[in-house]
Amino acid sequence: MNRLSETFNTVKPILGMLHLAGEGPAAKLAQAEEEARIMAGEGVDGLVVENYFGDADDVERVLDRLCSLDLGAKIGVNVLRDDPRAFTLAKRYPVSFIQVDSVAGHLPPEDDAVFAANFAARRASVPSLLLGGVRFKYQPVLSGRPEEEDVRLGAARCDGLVVTSDATGQPTDMDKVARFRAATGGTVPLLVGAGLTEANAAEHLAHADGAIVGSWFKHDHKDTGRVEATHVARLMRAVRALRSAA
Repeated sequence: MNRLSETFNTVKPILGMLHLAGEGPAAKLAQAEEEARIMAGEGVDGLVVENYFGDADDVERVLDRLCSLDLGAKIGVNVLRDDPRAFTLAKRYPVSFIQVDSVAGHLPPEDDAVFAANFAARRASVPSLLLGGVRFKYQPVLSGRPEEEDVRLGAARCDGLVVTSDATGQPTDMDKVARFRAATGGTVPLLVGAGLTEANAAEHLAHADGAIVGSWFKHDHKDTGRVEATHVARLMRAVRALRSAA
């Protein structure tokens, strides 16, 4: 039993992204609630409130709304480009998990030590599950260390690692997942962070311990679309079949 399975009380949890699209705060809030209800209604295990299209204030408005509802899915937060704000919100709202896009490898050595100390202090200040990226999509690699070393450092800094290839919607390289698993010796859960579909779910979830899904749930499977219930239902049907077979 690890913190990932304890938090979601299931194997291979699926976390859906709320990207906060919409014209203005009220529209973003309304669309986020609509998409949260769709995903939770189809059995998605967690909802990640992220300022992909909005800002940190939009994240807080959506957290405030979702935490007042009983949707049945765990609520999480990812504040892009402002990790401290994510931890502040996790103190203010009953979020079950925090996602941070990069916890190791993205800084030169002279900056990493300060980052690590501050990050450890923030992590200790909240009880939420912490999911972090190493060599995550769109993140620089400035550490000067081998990938294996960055992965081991990242694993020590969080409760689970999120693995992606190079871009949003791009299928995650299973060889990369295998390298991360070997580097950590299987000591931390690994989640696929991009590119999961109902067609590749069996392959990806055979190697990973869960997944974060954004674009695939949306119209035309693009990040700019709105979440469509049929897309969510098909993927979750595939996931439930895999869980039953296991």
